[in-house]
Amino acid sequence: MTSATDPATARASIPRADFGRVSVFFGEKNGKYPDGNQVLVRGADVRAAFDAPLVSNSIGPAFDATELVVMGHVHEDHMAGLHRLPRASVHVHEADLDAARSWQGLLAAFGVTDETRIAEMLTRFQQTLFYAPRPDAQGYTDGATWDLGRVTVRAIHAPGHTAGHCVLLVEQEGVAFIGDIDLTGFGPYYGDASSNLSDFRRSLKLLPDIPATVWVTAHHRGVYTDRERFLADLAAYTAKLDERGQRLLAMLGDTPKTLDELVRQRLLYPASYDSPWVDDAEARTISLHLEELVADGRVRMDERGAYRRG
Repeated sequence: MTSATDPATARASIPRADFGRVSVFFGEKNGKYPDGNQVLVRGADVRAAFDAPLVSNSIGPAFDATELVVMGHVHEDHMAGLHRLPRASVHVHEADLDAARSWQGLLAAFGVTDETRIAEMLTRFQQTLFYAPRPDAQGYTDGATWDLGRVTVRAIHAPGHTAGHCVLLVEQEGVAFIGDIDLTGFGPYYGDASSNLSDFRRSLKLLPDIPATVWVTAHHRGVYTDRERFLADLAAYTAKLDERGQRLLAMLGDTPKTLDELVRQRLLYPASYDSPWVDDAEARTISLHLEELVADGRVRMDERGAYRRG
């Protein structure tokens, strides 16, 4: 691993790490949302990018020469540099394809129900993240490969965060871009309409078996080269799922509560946090945990649709 910047191909202010033909350009605060970490792969024949976060707008020729963009998943913060690459071929897992192709597709994936805030949401994305849909995006499936010349990229479907979320493995370099399985202290996010808690659990279990020696997150953590540290942070991140289930049980206490009442209490975000999608994200996250708890017999629904501890 190096931390040098090549002034001929990238702007000197962006920290960078190189692993053979793979370069990682770190976004602000190590890719903290709304920024992200940009992965570029220099094949002998094709130059590829994994996603296009906000930092890609500041990289310069190293990013602008991209011919192929492989999206690990589709969210607004992962599309912020696509406007710079109108001629690049954009590939998206088929389960996220509609979200890449149109604003209506992205809204459907989010599952936003507050119609009064949709215009605000679009304006925010356009102004801060250069949002523009890609109607030309092409679909791929689990196991898809891209031969870039002397280096191959393989997609490993790892849904949960979104239905199409994938790990992108640069096989010859042993570099795995694990995207928004970002190992942050916040924990996994699965608050979209296309998110799935059971899928997320399965995806987390498959990560240790991926043949990688370097793991790159889209946000916050950045790069892992120490497997033991990676596995420890993965375990802590995974533990957040059961911690949330326990916190939800505590929120129920001895008094039955409806889903709306639980949403107002907030499981994920502070009560003061505001965004156009926060109530929907809370409702879906809580609902997914309630489904698990009901299935386990730890929670039941009463005759008026309120939830109580079982």
